[in-house]
Amino acid sequence: MKNIAIFASGTGTNAQKIIDHFNKTANPNARVVLVVSNKSHAGVLTLAANAGIPTLIISREEFYTEQSCLPALQELQIDLVVLAGFLWKVPDALIAAFPRRIVNIHPALLPMFGGKGMYGQFVHEAVLQSGEHESGITIHYVDEHYDHGDIIFQAACAVYPNDRANDLAKRIHALEHEHYPKVIEKIISEL
Repeated sequence: MKNIAIFASGTGTNAQKIIDHFNKTANPNARVVLVVSNKSHAGVLTLAANAGIPTLIISREEFYTEQSCLPALQELQIDLVVLAGFLWKVPDALIAAFPRRIVNIHPALLPMFGGKGMYGQFVHEAVLQSGEHESGITIHYVDEHYDHGDIIFQAACAVYPNDRANDLAKRIHALEHEHYPKVIEKIISEL
C-alpha cells in the first residue's frame, strides 16, 4: 500500500476525484493519507475532513524556509505528492526529498501556456486569445521550474470558435477528472 499526499489551494474537485478513486473504492494500491493546503478556508479541507483524511495548513514562510511539511510527509511515509490546484512553486528541498515523486496537472498542453501566473482561467483565456484549435491537460513531474518537469501524460480537447474561458474550462475539467486518478495509479504501481 502506497501513501499519497495531495497539495491543493482551492475547492478540491480534482482532489475529490483522487480521494474517491483511491479511498472510497478500496483501491489496493494506494490511499490518500494527507491533504496539505496553503489556505485555511480552502474547500479541499472540508472534502478531506468529510473523507476522514488528516489535513495540514502551511504558511508561505514555513513552506519556503522551515520546510514544516517535510517532517509530516516523512512521518506518514508518503510515497507520492500530488499537486491538485496548488499554486505555490514547490521548494527545492521538497523536490530533493521526493525526486520524481511529485506530480502536477496543468490545464493546457505544455510546453505552451505554462509558467508563473499561468493557472485556471488565465490559461484558458491565453489559449483562446492565441487562436489555438486545441487545448487539453498535461500531467508532469515537478522540477525546479513552473510547469517544466518531464511530461507523463497529455490529453487534448477541441477549442471552438465561440468558446469562452468557462466553456473551455468545463472540457478541461472533464479531462482532468477522467485521467488524473488513472495516471496517478499507474505512477504508484511503478514505484
